[in-house]
Amino acid sequence: MTTLLFGKNGQVGTELQRTLLPHGPVVAKGSESVDLAQRNAVSECLEAVRPDVIVNAAAYTAVDKAESEEELARAINADAVRAMADYAARNDALLIHYSTDYVFDGDKDGAYLPDDSPNPQSAYGRTKLEGEEAILGSGCNHLVFRTSWVYSANGHNFIKTMLRLAAERDELKVVADQVGAPTSAELIADVTSIALAGYRKGHLPIGTYHLTANGATSWHGLACRAIDRAIDNGRKLKLRGADVQAIGTDDFPTPAARPSNSRMDSSSLEQALSLELPDWTIHVDRMIDQITKANAS
Repeated sequence: MTTLLFGKNGQVGTELQRTLLPHGPVVAKGSESVDLAQRNAVSECLEAVRPDVIVNAAAYTAVDKAESEEELARAINADAVRAMADYAARNDALLIHYSTDYVFDGDKDGAYLPDDSPNPQSAYGRTKLEGEEAILGSGCNHLVFRTSWVYSANGHNFIKTMLRLAAERDELKVVADQVGAPTSAELIADVTSIALAGYRKGHLPIGTYHLTANGATSWHGLACRAIDRAIDNGRKLKLRGADVQAIGTDDFPTPAARPSNSRMDSSSLEQALSLELPDWTIHVDRMIDQITKANAS
């Protein structure tokens, strides 16, 4: 069984190169070899590799920039995905694709279920939803995993930014009225491998699932935990978690609207795979230990 992985250099793609290997040969592609903004390039790659499984960890994720580059975001998040889905439908292949909490408006009181009605409020969210719809419309075998607040020890992310700013600044303000579950790329990749095995054994039906860590926090809560954990590990920072000021979304305007509630219910995936996803704090602490303990400064 040959797997074609798009987005090999991203946070999730980097981890997937490790977890997909037990399933057979993996052909991993990054933007340097396949331009996902060119649908023909995607189709040519698919025909050249002839994969049994397509894993799409690539996306246009510059949320604010997408407001002025919606067509480029659509080319990558929807048109390229449509090419993958069409190939999968024609060749009885499986398409594994990652989507986002941004397909929802964030107005629900509780956690979103996979069958809740999407209502994206940003260009990024709209184009990601169009990608989902392209997959469903193709009729291909698919596993769509919606996730949120992704981070890893590799690449750029919110946690690393907070640690950098806490070392540079005497004051730090972070939004406290947006809540969600920080979810590590490591966890996403591990569960993807388990899900692929479950699908092949007939235990996991095709469809859309939510894949996030359990529990929830705010961006402010995440920043405070990261900073305090780093200090406990010996990292010298100017600020402690208690020094970080909590502000509202209205106090930090951005071009793209963010969901105030990004909590997503992953219970259907947990039940299908007979697993329990960890609390968000577990992988956050481990990632911070990984990047701070080895070189405390």
